[in-house]
Amino acid sequence: MTKPVLPDRIMNAVEKPARYIGNEPNSIIKNKKDIEIRFAMCFPDVYEIGMSHLGIQIIYEQLNRRADTWCERVFSPWPDMAEILGKEQIPLFMLESQEPVKDADFLGITLQYELCYTNVLEILDLSGIPRRAAMRSDGDPIVMGGGPCTYNPEPIAPFFDLFYIGESEVVMDDLMDLYAEMKRAGAPREAFLRAAAKIPGIYAPLFYDVTYRGDGTIDTFLPRYADLPKSVSRQFCADLTDAPYPEKPLVPYIRPTQDRVVLEIQRGCIRGCRFCQAGMIYRPLRERPLSVLKRYAETMLTESGHEEISLSSLSSSDYRCLPELLEYLIGWLSEKHVNISLPSLRIDNFSLDIMSRVQDIRKSSLTFAPEAGTQRLRDVINKGLTEEDILSGASQAFHGGWTRVKLYFMLGLPTETDEDRKGIAHLAQSICEVFYDEIPKEERQGVCDITVSTSFFVPKPFTPFQWASMQTPSDYIDEAHTVRDEIRRMKNQKRIHYKWHEADGTELEGVLARGDRRVADVIERAYELGARFDAWTDYFRYDRWLRAFDDCAVDPGFYTTRERSEDEIFPWDFIDIGVRKDFLLREWRKAVREGVTTPNCRAACSGCGMAAHGTGVCMEPKMAGAGKRGERHEDTGSI
Repeated sequence: MTKPVLPDRIMNAVEKPARYIGNEPNSIIKNKKDIEIRFAMCFPDVYEIGMSHLGIQIIYEQLNRRADTWCERVFSPWPDMAEILGKEQIPLFMLESQEPVKDADFLGITLQYELCYTNVLEILDLSGIPRRAAMRSDGDPIVMGGGPCTYNPEPIAPFFDLFYIGESEVVMDDLMDLYAEMKRAGAPREAFLRAAAKIPGIYAPLFYDVTYRGDGTIDTFLPRYADLPKSVSRQFCADLTDAPYPEKPLVPYIRPTQDRVVLEIQRGCIRGCRFCQAGMIYRPLRERPLSVLKRYAETMLTESGHEEISLSSLSSSDYRCLPELLEYLIGWLSEKHVNISLPSLRIDNFSLDIMSRVQDIRKSSLTFAPEAGTQRLRDVINKGLTEEDILSGASQAFHGGWTRVKLYFMLGLPTETDEDRKGIAHLAQSICEVFYDEIPKEERQGVCDITVSTSFFVPKPFTPFQWASMQTPSDYIDEAHTVRDEIRRMKNQKRIHYKWHEADGTELEGVLARGDRRVADVIERAYELGARFDAWTDYFRYDRWLRAFDDCAVDPGFYTTRERSEDEIFPWDFIDIGVRKDFLLREWRKAVREGVTTPNCRAACSGCGMAAHGTGVCMEPKMAGAGKRGERHEDTGSI
């Protein structure tokens, strides 16, 4: 057991000191004499959030399988602890060894959402690592970023030595092997970074230069050296059967945000929603074999002692062995008092039999995500969900005894009108009417309760909507008020509750999501002005960011309210995710010019480009009436 580095006087002065002591069940302690590489795996948010992230545990498992590597964890200290560490000049430390992060060879940072960027700078400062990669020396850790935000790494590129673009299972070991070899040879830092940049999926920003046109858009983006690739290819695991997975998951001492075993049943999605970045960057759909999932479920629950298991994916309904998996889990867990959580079910695939048997679904709350209030707009975003699907699913739920429904929508979508916004209220009213029209009074288990939540649309890289403009914060609020006022006109208004997200944070997310390297100065200035934990409402102060934009002479509207031309070079265009830009552009045109849908990948191949990789759903036997996988279609071009 490792002794905590912090004295009791500090532990007693901070909230939840268990965040900082390590030694949790299934954590891994190694002898430093036996290892060559120390890897600090960081999630730049508070412990409870980071410990809920499956990616952290996968990398922890993968790297610690290596005899020469010790992967430890580090999280953002809560403001009370950060203040003490700074005042007393105590360096930020890794949980397993309780030793400084600066002693590690790598600081790997998971970038899960854009509003964590100022936390990244605080982690570097508290660790004693220079913020800018250009200022680091051979004695500093290699700072590497990974996760979904790396699909546009440019706003934070100056702070990182490397980015890993894609899934860790593919070339992480190659990178570690290279580092161990060059460390033994005494190679300098720059030599390693340049060699690493030749590994597929590894991007070293220091070796790439960007120039701009007079209108502020990108003119060129090129490597400095001829032996470096002009394009960085996303790495994805073609077969998940034997991929590393945390069969002995870490068990935190304090309750994390998601306190459960997470069983990833598949990766990717077939649906093609035009607003959804994950649905594009994680293509193609790859399923884990049923036999593997059965083994993982038994082992993970036994080794962790958790009382809940969550079947994780982007669209659980699309896992072809879901009925068999649930039958097995329900039978195996029936006497163990373990709940099953089944998120991401589509309302059109709603199965009352399945849901009624899943233990953790209480007969009072179900969540659906229509995303848009009218059929026209659902077709624009390619949701693939009709009003008939929604009302039929609600009907099944109400007949099954559920009384509460949560509905999630977005505001500010491309081509959206007031009619679409008011349609949110009318759809909620229609669901109420299903309850009162179909469920006799004597059979009702309470009153119908509808919660409507709207977030504000942010166009993300590598989606068909990456060309779209955003609204201003005041416009977003006006749109929310339109929904609110229309709900107040509904017959069952007392049964419909409405919430909307922060608009200022949405604008900032839009800048950070589609920004270029010039935004890095803004991030650093906001951090110097006190920005931290921007994803937390209690800590987010947009006035700091507005001042930072002014101080750096950067117009946020350039990245948000400006609609992109179809031939614009994006900051992320140097990344090849496998989905072609011309496919995304066709989908953008189908959305805004025609308002028509594209079938899901199992119904027909739409020629996105992933079929060329020969794996996943692209290689499944074609459905009746669907085009062959990889076949040329009239509106898709050749692949």
